[in-house]
Amino acid sequence: MAASELYTKRARVWIPDAEEVWKSAELTKDYKNGDASLQLMLEDGTNIEHNLDPKTKNLPYLRNPDILVGENDLTALSYLHEPAVLHNLKVRFMDSKLIYTYCGIVLVAINPYEPLQIYGADIINAYSGQNMGDMDPHIFAVAEEAYKQMARDERNQSIIVSGESGAGKTVSAKYAMRYFATVSGSASEANVEEKVLASNPIMEAIGNAKTTRNDNSSRFGKYIEIGFDNRYRIIGANMRTYLLEKSRVVFQADEERNYHVFYQLCASSHLPEFKILRLSSANDFLYTRQGRSPVIDGVDDTKELCTTRNAFTLLGINESYQMGLFQVLAAILHLGNVEIKDRDSDSSIIAPNNSHLTAFCELVGVTYQDMSQWLCHRKLKTANETYIKTLPRLQATNNRDALSKHIYAKLFNWIVGHVNKALITNFKQHSFIGVLDIYGFETFETNSFEQFCINYANEKLQQQFNMHVFKLEQEEYMKEQIPWTLIDFYDNQPCINLIEAKMGILDLLDEECKMPRGSDDTWAQKLYNTHLKTCSLFEKPRMSNRAFIIQHFADKVEYQCDGFLEKNKDTVNEEQINVLKASKFDLLVELFQDEEKATSPTGQVAGTGGRTRLSIKPDKGRETSSKEHKKTVGCQFRNSLQMLMGTLNATTPHYVRCIKPNDFKLGFTFDPKRAVQQLRACGVLETIRISAAGFPSRWTYQEFFSRYRVLMKQKDVLQDKKLTCRNVLEKLVEDQDKYQFGKTKIFFRAGQVAYLEKLRADKLRVACIRIQKTIRCWLARKKYLRKRSAAITIQRFTRGYQARCLAKFMRRTQAATTIQKYQRMCMERKRYRQKQAAALAMQTILRGYIARLKYQALVREYKVVIIQKIVRGWLARCWYKRCLYSIVYLQCCFRRMKARRQLKKLKIEARSVEHFKKLNKGMENKIMQLQRKIDAQSKDNLLVIEKLNSQEAASSAEKEKMRTELNRLRGVDEEAKSKTKQVSSLQEELERLRKELSTTQQEKKTIEDWAQTYRSEMEKMVSELKDQNGLLKKEKDDLNRSIQEQSQQMTEKMARVIAEQTQQLETDLNEERSRYQNLLTEHRRIEEKYDDLKERTLASNASKPGHRRTDSTHSSNESEYTYNSEYAELEEGSRAAEDVTRGIDTSLTLKLQKRLTELEQEKQSLRNELENKEDQFQRARARDDVEFKKARGAELEYESLKRQELESENKKLKHNLAEMRQSLLGNAATNSGAPGSPAYKVLLDQLNSSCEELDVRKEEVLILRSQLVSQKEAMHHKETMTEPSVYVEDVSKLKDADEIKQAYVGLKDTNRLLEHQLQTQRRGHDNEVESLRGELQNVKEENNRQQQLLAQNLQLPPEARIEASLQHEITRLTNENLDLMEQLEKQDRTIRKLKKQLKVYSKRIGEMGAGQTEGQTSPGQMVDEPIHPVNIPRREKDFQGMLEYKKEDELKLVKNLILELKPRGVAVNLIPGLPAYVLFMCLRHADYVNDDQKVRTLLTSTINSIKKILKKRGDDFETVSFWLSNTCRFLHCLKQYSGDEAFMKHNTSRQNEHTLSNFDLAEYRQVISDLAIQIYQQLIKCMENILQPMIVSAMLEHETIQGVSGVKPTGLRKRTSSIADEGTYTLDSILRQLSAFHSTMCQHGTDPELIKQVVKQQFYIIGAVTLNNLLLRKDMCSWSKGMQIRYNVSQLEEWLRDKGLMTCGAKETLEPLIQAAQLLQVKKKTDEDAEAITSMCLALTTAQIVKVLNLYTPVNEFEERVSVSFIRTIQTRLRDRCESPQLLMDTKMIYPVTFPFNPSSLALETIQIPSSLNLGFLTRV
Repeated sequence: MAASELYTKRARVWIPDAEEVWKSAELTKDYKNGDASLQLMLEDGTNIEHNLDPKTKNLPYLRNPDILVGENDLTALSYLHEPAVLHNLKVRFMDSKLIYTYCGIVLVAINPYEPLQIYGADIINAYSGQNMGDMDPHIFAVAEEAYKQMARDERNQSIIVSGESGAGKTVSAKYAMRYFATVSGSASEANVEEKVLASNPIMEAIGNAKTTRNDNSSRFGKYIEIGFDNRYRIIGANMRTYLLEKSRVVFQADEERNYHVFYQLCASSHLPEFKILRLSSANDFLYTRQGRSPVIDGVDDTKELCTTRNAFTLLGINESYQMGLFQVLAAILHLGNVEIKDRDSDSSIIAPNNSHLTAFCELVGVTYQDMSQWLCHRKLKTANETYIKTLPRLQATNNRDALSKHIYAKLFNWIVGHVNKALITNFKQHSFIGVLDIYGFETFETNSFEQFCINYANEKLQQQFNMHVFKLEQEEYMKEQIPWTLIDFYDNQPCINLIEAKMGILDLLDEECKMPRGSDDTWAQKLYNTHLKTCSLFEKPRMSNRAFIIQHFADKVEYQCDGFLEKNKDTVNEEQINVLKASKFDLLVELFQDEEKATSPTGQVAGTGGRTRLSIKPDKGRETSSKEHKKTVGCQFRNSLQMLMGTLNATTPHYVRCIKPNDFKLGFTFDPKRAVQQLRACGVLETIRISAAGFPSRWTYQEFFSRYRVLMKQKDVLQDKKLTCRNVLEKLVEDQDKYQFGKTKIFFRAGQVAYLEKLRADKLRVACIRIQKTIRCWLARKKYLRKRSAAITIQRFTRGYQARCLAKFMRRTQAATTIQKYQRMCMERKRYRQKQAAALAMQTILRGYIARLKYQALVREYKVVIIQKIVRGWLARCWYKRCLYSIVYLQCCFRRMKARRQLKKLKIEARSVEHFKKLNKGMENKIMQLQRKIDAQSKDNLLVIEKLNSQEAASSAEKEKMRTELNRLRGVDEEAKSKTKQVSSLQEELERLRKELSTTQQEKKTIEDWAQTYRSEMEKMVSELKDQNGLLKKEKDDLNRSIQEQSQQMTEKMARVIAEQTQQLETDLNEERSRYQNLLTEHRRIEEKYDDLKERTLASNASKPGHRRTDSTHSSNESEYTYNSEYAELEEGSRAAEDVTRGIDTSLTLKLQKRLTELEQEKQSLRNELENKEDQFQRARARDDVEFKKARGAELEYESLKRQELESENKKLKHNLAEMRQSLLGNAATNSGAPGSPAYKVLLDQLNSSCEELDVRKEEVLILRSQLVSQKEAMHHKETMTEPSVYVEDVSKLKDADEIKQAYVGLKDTNRLLEHQLQTQRRGHDNEVESLRGELQNVKEENNRQQQLLAQNLQLPPEARIEASLQHEITRLTNENLDLMEQLEKQDRTIRKLKKQLKVYSKRIGEMGAGQTEGQTSPGQMVDEPIHPVNIPRREKDFQGMLEYKKEDELKLVKNLILELKPRGVAVNLIPGLPAYVLFMCLRHADYVNDDQKVRTLLTSTINSIKKILKKRGDDFETVSFWLSNTCRFLHCLKQYSGDEAFMKHNTSRQNEHTLSNFDLAEYRQVISDLAIQIYQQLIKCMENILQPMIVSAMLEHETIQGVSGVKPTGLRKRTSSIADEGTYTLDSILRQLSAFHSTMCQHGTDPELIKQVVKQQFYIIGAVTLNNLLLRKDMCSWSKGMQIRYNVSQLEEWLRDKGLMTCGAKETLEPLIQAAQLLQVKKKTDEDAEAITSMCLALTTAQIVKVLNLYTPVNEFEERVSVSFIRTIQTRLRDRCESPQLLMDTKMIYPVTFPFNPSSLALETIQIPSSLNLGFLTRV
């Protein structure tokens, strides 16, 4: 492809830059062949001219399309070069916050310098079992790939972690080991995985230190082999160490620290156990203060020491050894503070009694004199003599430091050896995974021996890496049958030969060390002479003769020769070692004993230098000298490195390259310069170069077809997609060398995918332009039509407006003329009226003046007359008053005199005794008279009333008579007129009649006036009463309204409070249930482990004689839910198991038993706590309901009762009033309220009828009581009078204990009933007496009230008197009527109660009578008739619904009904839950015969058998579902027939007769409930195992809507194809599986509520797994994938709707997934979008929202990425959310299950047992 086709206008390229390494630019002009420069525009808009190299004419690197930026795998980039790699890493690290990226087989890990929530157990579970390409890059993905390949290929694996100091190597290795420990578990209960992880804090404490680049830098290399058994579970580990940096013990640079353990000890020096170490602050010791940085921010050394000590304890290093280690470490610190002074120029001395040297000697147990002697002296040996030579101060100080380093190295080796011992187990290792944490390539300003060894190791590793990458590329090409051409790659073997070959650098160094006078200078000269001219990789610096330069694969490094020889020798004074060997401190002696044979635990030196050596066995025929054992550090390191390379070559390697993004430890800050240096040094760019040299881009034919379908024409598409792709590529790319067709893939050269993407984008752009053109045309035409219509409308309205304006003008002109006319008229009229008013005013004033003068004169005359009249009257009144006063005064004086005389007489009479007697006697007589008078008065009341009535009748008759007389007189008058002769004689009579008539008229008028006044007053009073009634009604309505509002508010408040409390209690209850059920799961897991261990123990000892176990002993410990006898058997079985397993691991068995006991106790406590919580919840809910119902019910009851009482009272009053009116109309002469009146008769008849009915009922009760007593006496007489033979026969008929007990209970009940009735009669008699007394008192009060009312009525007029008496009588009758009705209701209730009792008693009497008469005869017959030996049949008892079996058939019952039962046949052919019914019917019979042993063994066998069948076939969903359904049905039967009222209320009467009578199985109900919980959890686990492989493929990868999502290039690690192949799962697969689950559970008769819980759990698993994979897969976070997910969720909801399960809560579990899909599809630009997202995504956590936004990846160029500023805005808005920082959902979470009581309507006696169950030994009873 010509450059002119790629370097066109708007093409983007990379140009070098001094600051950013590479800078992006865009071409502003097409490039043509021969141009010397390119016209570019930078991203900031600056235009520049980029000159090309005139020699090479190399064009700048092309930039990848934006759609490929941010890919998970660097090899997926079309253009593979350094700037593309750097930019992709930067985008992922800075924008998406992703620290892991694949580069072919290498995982690139960038240190974020911030804690990330991506290493939890949920992430581990998400990556477990996944293919490496199916998830986003992660260290867990590499670990999973290694683990999977180990299991699949049966080949050992290794993970090589490398990088600079501070790049995160140690953390990456740690997380890899944590993954293995979590996923694989351990083969024993020795917690090997915990021990492997516990070795990390120990090695970090003694081998890590703070450097300028890293706060926790590993100063040694290590290779950990994690061993696995044949089931790929961890059984142990082994550690090798390399090149410990011992110089750090005695020297640290600025801003650095010594090893962490020294600072941990100094920080914990205040602890009591550390007082003997004599430590203080780290600043007080030379070895810890040189770096002047004793503290690391955010690290607590005291806590770290606690962690280290706990790790020591876990690895089996006890407290005494730990204190010994700390003593040695403290002694090293004290040794560093020993001050050596100059004695002279050639000798030195230590001051006597040096405190630090004294402390050192006491801690290590050596003498002060010996140690001070050999610190300042050394021994020289010659052939014949030995000399002791003094040392100058500098050499003595170096000896002291060498001794410190040597002691620390020995201690380090000892700790590593003991860690390895703790990690080694007795199990046979099948395979292993090695984790290599080793230093990366290093280059500093001053490089010495350590950097030389490190870079040498990296050269070896890089060579192995290159060979492996080359090999993989070759295998891929051969697999796809691509023509293989040799790829040229960098081979660093010459550099390795320079270092390790014969006469190489290491050989010359060892040779120089053997020279007596060898020095660094002479060694440098040898290097120059040997290699300077022969090796191009070796150079000499221009300005130095003590340094050399080596061209490594990464860079040139200059090494300073100073110290090479000394560090390579690493000598120590032998006399000092002898002093330490003579120590009294055992641990120190152990460190130095047999020094010449000391080896590392792996058979080689731990790489620490010093005097340690390899453990190499010499040949037997060869003598070995001490000199041959003293190998140099370089030799040891070379040997250990060769062994390491041999190990790595024998394994499948996996590479992790750690990158340090900046040197300042800033979080998520990327320095391109530092990153490029490390990428070049770690081999990532070499991998890219090797890939780019071949065919880096690889597509399957299906993926290529799906992606580039838009570039094909319809005629190019064939049935064979392979042929279609071949034809299309030949047309698109003319150069056939740019691609190759493999068997399953198409291979492209670098840049070809970008070219194809450009063609695709151009084609889509043309299509978009065409669509835009059409749409714009349509929009423009639509706009034109709208404008035209608008213009026409505007014209129409304008013309109309103008016409209206003209008409308005004409109307206004006419109106103005009319207004002018009327205005002028008004003005003239106004002027005239003003003149007229003025004239009239003048006339008025004049006439008024004249009239006032006349009026004043008349007033004066009138007032004079009045004054005269008043004066004369006043004078006459004064005279009259004086006369009257005088007369009255005289009368008073006379009367006073008479009264005084009478008073004297009375005083004299009062003093006589006889007078008093008379008075008393008179008083008694008067009292008796008054009493008689009162009695007579009450009798006369009625007479008076009758008289009044008779007088009224007489007066009416008299009036009638007067009317007739008046008519007669009128006739007489007429006759008198006719008789003119009698006129004179009758005139006087006429006058008299006239006077009478006038008097009558006056009286009539007076009466009419009074009546009118009375009527008006009554009307006024009625109106006032109506007004008051209206006000009262209004107040009543207001009060009712306020009461209703208050009650509504109170109801709402109480409902709200109740809802909150209920929600809180439900939450607490669910948490307790979840805790309890998790504990059951843990218990089940441990129980299974125990069973496995027991089976393994039995299997291992089966062949040994005398150690066989019987079935009985084996079955005695299968269940923990038994009574005391089962516990005894369990103890015997456990003791037997202990005897068998003691040979394997006694401590393990004891630990397991202890753990079982603890779990039992914890389970019991949790069970109790759960019951308490449930009781509290139920009580609280009941209390709240009762209070609410009381509060609301009281109001409603009060209102309803009040309304009913008023209505009933109104009706009664109307009825009584109607009857009274009829009575009054019928007989006006009688009183309606008197006895004998109809109203009174009605009430009396009602009362009499109720009394008669009550008497009849009492008589019936008495008769029945007498019959009952007589029957009981007869029975007693029969029992006492019958002969012994009859008694024996009765006893034989009552030989069943239940019948005797029933008869006895019946007698007791009868006696108790009679006593109760007697007490009831006594209480009734007392109550009647009290009621009669109350009635008598009420009669007296009523009599007094009647007398008062009569006295008041006599004072009223006749009409008012009648009305008042009627009103009073109505009120009295109403009250009496109410009282009678209350009494009648009480009597009715009593009668109903007595009727019920009579029915029960009559039924019992009938049964007992039938039982007594049947089979019995009278005593006379027994005597007369002889007794024949006739077999009298006993009536069969009605105990249906039970199955009887023999004790020896119990095993057969369990075997046929549980162990060998096929669920499919039972579910299809028989009723659901048949095994549960059969077991319960057998249990009922055991309860009926009162056999507790049988009940216990049956339940225990049932539980154990169900557990056994589930353990055997626990992976079969049908089996687990079947036994879950039957276990729940068995539990419901135990509740339904338990006899508890709460459960019995749902039964029929027949079912209530089948309740258990002898045993309370509440405890076993709890046990069976626990078993049901375990089965439910097993069912969920089984479903999860079936659904798990389907979910990701169906919900995310499969395209349900074809053509929506595009396929992007995926690089070397191919993901699962989203195109539906034959082996992939689709959404229909999940729906079919869900339907199969549902139909199976329905066939088995599972409770509907339980099915809902199962479906809810299923949907939670689907939603959680889908969301977790979405959060861990960048390629799935796109707009089209969001549409796909929402469509899939809608299909799941449709399935719920079809099954009628929309209310089970399953839809709500998918809410996080739905919101995540919506988040992928909404706009993500403005603040309004951010607000919408925060309000929409309520079910997602902040971490999940930010993760989705970071991962959002456009599939096409037309989509846009989410900006960093928008993500920051989202984080700011979600800052106040209180939620868990956890990223992934817990897929292992199981909702707490409940088993709502579901009674069965099936009658037990109707159940038929089919013969197919082979239960013929069961007998129906």
